[in-house]
Amino acid sequence: MNPDCDNLINSLIKDGYLKTPEIIEAFRAIDRQDFVPEEYKKDAYVNAPLPIDFGQTISQPLTVAFMLELLEPKKGEKILDVGAGSGWVTALLSWLVGETGRVLAIERIPELQEFAEKNTAKYSFVERGIAKIVKADGSKGYSKEAPYDKIIGGAASQGEIPPAWRRQLKIGGRIVAPVDQSVWMIDKTGKNQYSQKEYFGFSFVPLVKD
Repeated sequence: MNPDCDNLINSLIKDGYLKTPEIIEAFRAIDRQDFVPEEYKKDAYVNAPLPIDFGQTISQPLTVAFMLELLEPKKGEKILDVGAGSGWVTALLSWLVGETGRVLAIERIPELQEFAEKNTAKYSFVERGIAKIVKADGSKGYSKEAPYDKIIGGAASQGEIPPAWRRQLKIGGRIVAPVDQSVWMIDKTGKNQYSQKEYFGFSFVPLVKD
């Protein structure tokens, strides 16, 4: 493993952002450098967001670690990943859900959908049927494969989580997604019942609707 990658992961563990052995293993198995544009590869292990064109970014490793720890992805789960972007989170999730799981990633910008697909293909998740990256408006979720065990958002909704996401979540399922400049964790406890918790102090690109 690249020593810079190792240092990044060790610092995320030391600072308490990475805790779960499987998530740590996913960070080691899925190399962030495979998901950044050529001109930023030298910065792939810096704990900062990096541009991926079209005003979008590959998220800061700290933020991704924090959100995955809240999401608690498990083997065999079906997860909706809204805002595929570079495909990094899609690949991490695909590794975590394994051969019996499914990750459905949405990206509304065609060039980024292709970029995410190309990057995720380096780990053969698409050809093995674990991951699928579709071009769609993420604010509407993706009803064709609903309901989902978990939903994760990579861009910030304004004011509230899109209602479609709540509808497409299984009872007992969890959403982890940004609203404005906070990360929200929402558990679906009944048909129209939810418990939620807010974590302040983050910065995300906005979730754009078609």
